[in-house]
Amino acid sequence: MKIIIGSDHAGFLLKETLKKAIGGMTDIGTGSADSVDYPDFGARVARAVASGEYDRGILICGSGIGMSIVANKFHGIRAALCTDTETARLSRMHNDANVLVLAGRRTDPETAVAIATVWLDTPFEGGRHERRLEKIRNIEKEKR
Repeated sequence: MKIIIGSDHAGFLLKETLKKAIGGMTDIGTGSADSVDYPDFGARVARAVASGEYDRGILICGSGIGMSIVANKFHGIRAALCTDTETARLSRMHNDANVLVLAGRRTDPETAVAIATVWLDTPFEGGRHERRLEKIRNIEKEKR
């Protein structure tokens, strides 16, 4: 599975922790704790997943809210802000989330690693949930 990860300055340290603990991810930045604009990194990860270049993505900002908003603007992206392993598990099983979002200022490193590990290891359950995802895909097709 190809995973891409990105963060803003508030998520930089947690991103570095995840890369070391889990490994095998492509890091698109940021490369330091110097202030940057989260939409730049959220869009890069979301585009890469939406295009099929990567199977899944991980985004981290201070609260996780900004990255969630940005990622979910992209067709085919189902970004989930997860705060514990149960929300991570359910986001995969029921929603087939393809982008995990973490709150860098609210999630300790041990919890973040546990969340990401569960999220990466949990398959989509399908069944009744596929019907709901189809409804989401239809909503995405609506013209504005």
